[in-house]
Amino acid sequence: MERSLVILVVIAVVVGIIALAIHAHKLEQMRLAALREFAASMGWTFDTRRNPSHDDRFPQFAAFRRGDNRYAFNTLSGSTTIDGRTYQARMGDYHYQITRSNGKTTTTTHYTFSYLILTTPFSTIPETRIRREGFLDKVAGALGFDDIDFESAEFSRKFHVSGRDKRFAYDLVTPQMMEYLMSAMPGEICLANGCFLITDGTSRWEPTNYPVMLSWATQFIELWPRHVVQSLDDASSARRTL
Repeated sequence: MERSLVILVVIAVVVGIIALAIHAHKLEQMRLAALREFAASMGWTFDTRRNPSHDDRFPQFAAFRRGDNRYAFNTLSGSTTIDGRTYQARMGDYHYQITRSNGKTTTTTHYTFSYLILTTPFSTIPETRIRREGFLDKVAGALGFDDIDFESAEFSRKFHVSGRDKRFAYDLVTPQMMEYLMSAMPGEICLANGCFLITDGTSRWEPTNYPVMLSWATQFIELWPRHVVQSLDDASSARRTL
């Protein structure tokens, strides 16, 4: 009797695992269909294949340089117009893994997150990072490794801003920009080598988040002051003539 009960429990567990796997597969297929539909609505392409060269294409972003077995997949790509200028857009999922060993056992943990990259018309954007301030940022600040502070004490307390060109950061983060960032900032912003990246580096977006992220990024760029955009335009034009 006990043996029969054990067999029934094992069968129930196996059936449950299979049911969960089937359900997960269906959810993934629904997600892919929704992403494909969004890409089509934008006139973009959608590619589910793994792209192991993504990290080499965007080496300026630390989010793509973690761990091993790195690749982008479920990639949406195309162009979008922001403030009368064309930006090349790239959105999708990214995978990496980290293997740890204690000398006796080895474990591998897989990580997947979503991202948005906009390749801007400006090739000379100073490297700048903006994110909500975390515990490690506060510890670093206490040790003297401070970020860029602004006149708004509230903004400086809540956000970590760093970059090689403080003047650019001050010009970019206007009071209006501070208000926009504090109202809803979906992840870390990185500007480097003419590209804009937004991701939290940890979570995979739902399909409904994709147009929201693109809209958020569009509004963020539209808030760049005119003199900042003009300065970037002039610097990019000067570089092209060299």
